[in-house]
Amino acid sequence: MNNFNDKVNFIWKIAELLRGPYKADKYGDVILPMAVLRRFDCLLEDTKDKVVEKAKTTDIEMILNSVTGQGFSNKSNFQFKNLLDDPDNIKANFISYMQGFSSNIREILENFDFDKEIKKLDDNNLLFLVVKEFSQIDLHPDVVSNQEMGYIFEELIRRFSENAEAGDHYTPREVIELMVNILFNNMEKELTQKGAIFTVGDYACGTGGMLSVATNYIKKLNPDAQVEVFGQELNPQSFAVCKSDILIKGQKEQNIVLGNSFTADGHKNLKVRFALMNPPFGVDWKKDKDFIEKESKEMGIKGRFGAGTPRTSDGSLLFLQHMLSKMQQDEKGSRMAIIFNGSPLFTGDAGSGESEIRRWIVENDLLEGIIALPTDLFYNTGIATYIWLLTNRKNNDILHGPVRTGKIQLVDATSFFHKMRKSLGSKRHEISETDIAEITRIYGEFKENEYCRIFENKEFGYLKVTIERPLKLNFQITEERIENLYTESAFANLYIKEQAEELELKKKKGSIKKAELDALEKLYHGLESQEQIISRLKASMDGKLYKNRDEFKKLLQSVLKDIKMNNTLFKAVLMGLSERDETADYCMSGKNKEADTSLRDTESMPLSMDVEQYEVDPAKHIKKERQNILDYVEREVKPHVKEFWIDHSKTKIGYEIPFTRYFYKYEELRPFTEIMLEIETLEKEIQAEIKKVIG
Repeated sequence: MNNFNDKVNFIWKIAELLRGPYKADKYGDVILPMAVLRRFDCLLEDTKDKVVEKAKTTDIEMILNSVTGQGFSNKSNFQFKNLLDDPDNIKANFISYMQGFSSNIREILENFDFDKEIKKLDDNNLLFLVVKEFSQIDLHPDVVSNQEMGYIFEELIRRFSENAEAGDHYTPREVIELMVNILFNNMEKELTQKGAIFTVGDYACGTGGMLSVATNYIKKLNPDAQVEVFGQELNPQSFAVCKSDILIKGQKEQNIVLGNSFTADGHKNLKVRFALMNPPFGVDWKKDKDFIEKESKEMGIKGRFGAGTPRTSDGSLLFLQHMLSKMQQDEKGSRMAIIFNGSPLFTGDAGSGESEIRRWIVENDLLEGIIALPTDLFYNTGIATYIWLLTNRKNNDILHGPVRTGKIQLVDATSFFHKMRKSLGSKRHEISETDIAEITRIYGEFKENEYCRIFENKEFGYLKVTIERPLKLNFQITEERIENLYTESAFANLYIKEQAEELELKKKKGSIKKAELDALEKLYHGLESQEQIISRLKASMDGKLYKNRDEFKKLLQSVLKDIKMNNTLFKAVLMGLSERDETADYCMSGKNKEADTSLRDTESMPLSMDVEQYEVDPAKHIKKERQNILDYVEREVKPHVKEFWIDHSKTKIGYEIPFTRYFYKYEELRPFTEIMLEIETLEKEIQAEIKKVIG
């Protein structure tokens, strides 16, 4: 590939023509689609005359495409070389040229939104110049193979993405290479099989970098392998770039789909051997909430989102579930990798959507390992990121490598980086080839060391147990306790002064609506009820202290018997007149002691055994953990709490992965005397400086 760098540099130089009308981060909006068009122009060059001739008798795309043998065609009379013959009409002719393409190519150009760029180029007298420059570069397949063209296009994507301010749709190449190395680790035997076919998916594929690197890795090991890639992308321009890349390489462009992976799955029944993803961090899925929750409810665990739904502010774990739905269920199964920030590791308490998704993954033994990456690797964020490795066929045969069944590997690769000489946005660090090789070796060896820890699945599970304490109250009718009634919302909300004043003002202005008038009347009725209750209570003040709720309840019912009130309001009055009292009688609910919700506590305790099989309802495993719970409570709770009980109906299983805890290194504090000496020295220096100033 001797001409690789020359061609990349030549195309890159064309971008300099755009300086002025275009900012540097927008050069790619012109150069990428133009590079695509020039490649297609060269691919169709040999059959151009035949297609134009055939188009005189038929307009059927399939027939015209069969003439080219490329899966696409252009029936216009124009090519790059003859577009230059008529400089005065370059815009009209160029548009005619683009419209002559078959629908699959027009779709790409539409998603590039290239019509807008043509107008801008023409308005700035740049269109002819750009076409002229591109016509000088020969991208004919006899000169540049599909693989070489793929490399050229990838390099252009990389350069323009790095040049962009945000780099939103681009994952640094070295991060992808690390993912691919880990994904295909110890798989040389399978990857080098003759006539092998591999399927690779990315359902937030951006410009297709992950699909490209995965394909290149396999092809390097096995040039005869057939690699089929499948992608979906929401951003139209990124989709257009990715689809162009696929076409340029001679792969199936129909496998790249535009749309929302959550609500319009473009690969509904597809199962793939491998998958890689870097979904956007913290993406809000509020607009898709109804669709996702409907699928989750209707399809349950058989659907994509049956394990649970996270909070709407972060859809990361939805992308993960979507990706895992594409796993093959045959003998080989699937291997997948995804990049996350720290949130999916631990966000969400036991029973929450996030924790339930983690439970589903771990209890199904799908999580193989997690690698913590260095910070400041990405162009648009410097936050901590992690690669999750997942498979539904963990190795359980020592002859085929380390036995991983029932285990999860954590690798701390945060120190494997080199500082960049010049930052690119938030990207200040990069992972070298040596770093990639070392991280891959550590992961592949599957041995505990300074950077690697290995745990059984149960390590990340815990039981959240509810500890209840009895409710004991005394009751008294006094001025102070009557005032407490206003702290009970059911009583206080009977009359809200600010609302009444606001509605009264509208009434005086004549702008009050019927519903508001009814609300005002309701507030005045509430005020009347409050006054009646307080009046009755004040008339019944005798200072007597009651330590039995049932006894006081009968008295209160007698005092308030003529006042119309529901159970909620009565309970509010009862609680307003109460105080907690350890010497009082138990408050009973039937034959059982009532729990004091203000004293309710929860204890988190580790699982004592691995969950044998994932079930939506974890009750069966919780039952097995009963003795573990009793032993823990006896040991940790009983010495500190006089009277309590466990509400087993509230026990939940949660999962979290507190990654940094396992690699925390204690740094000894400096001696106190050393710190004091340093402070004294600094004070003397400050005093000396002050003396210089004030003389």
